[in-house]
Amino acid sequence: MIESQSHSLLRPAGLGDALAGQLAAAIRGGEFRPGARLPTEKQLVERFHVSRAVVREAIARLKADGFVETRQGAGAFVAARPGLANFRIGQNGAAIPAEDLPHIFELRAVVEAGMAELAAQRRTPADLQALRAAFNEMEQALAGSGAKDGAAADDAFHAAIAAAAQNPYLAQFAAFLAQHFSASRAVTWMPDAIAAGSAQVSQAEHARLLAAIEAGDAQAAAQAARTHITQAAARHAARLTSKPKMPKPQRKG
Repeated sequence: MIESQSHSLLRPAGLGDALAGQLAAAIRGGEFRPGARLPTEKQLVERFHVSRAVVREAIARLKADGFVETRQGAGAFVAARPGLANFRIGQNGAAIPAEDLPHIFELRAVVEAGMAELAAQRRTPADLQALRAAFNEMEQALAGSGAKDGAAADDAFHAAIAAAAQNPYLAQFAAFLAQHFSASRAVTWMPDAIAAGSAQVSQAEHARLLAAIEAGDAQAAAQAARTHITQAAARHAARLTSKPKMPKPQRKG
């Protein structure tokens, strides 16, 4: 129990995030029930062996994430519905940790398969025109090694699928995911990826997805979307593991 034990945060950097994570875990685990008051700033300093600045940073993070509410002169209290104030991927714009990527690609596969299924059922002529236009732009990028144009068209293709689902909340969530994954799509369109054939493989997956949506085949569209995201995750993981490590600087004697 946090109230009765002394803890020391082991991570030397990001102590505010580390403390916020431990407190959030305690809240999720029921150690602090909705409406309960958290330990005082002084108590947290003593138990976690951190500075008051770190405690304040952690409380601010918990408040931003909807875990606690602060009351002037009274302290921090667990929110009625902890952690439901917002949804976020990563912290403060930092790169997504490698260990989180499989979970996030899995999330994308579930969401984008559902969007593709709905898009096949609900797409309008204008939606199909937008999809075909983005697909053709990717084809042109492949022909001319236009990395920047290909990445933008890839984003536009997936956005067009979300729009074709005719669900504004899905479109909004897709845009939220896209802001985190636009960079990973851009990797597919780098000259070395095009030379290695990765972009061509991705485009073949896009072609199957487009064909299913144009045909109005919801089941095939969902499967094509799942396959595309699964394969994209594998390509991304392979690229991460194949990155050459930076040489350590030599000490001058």
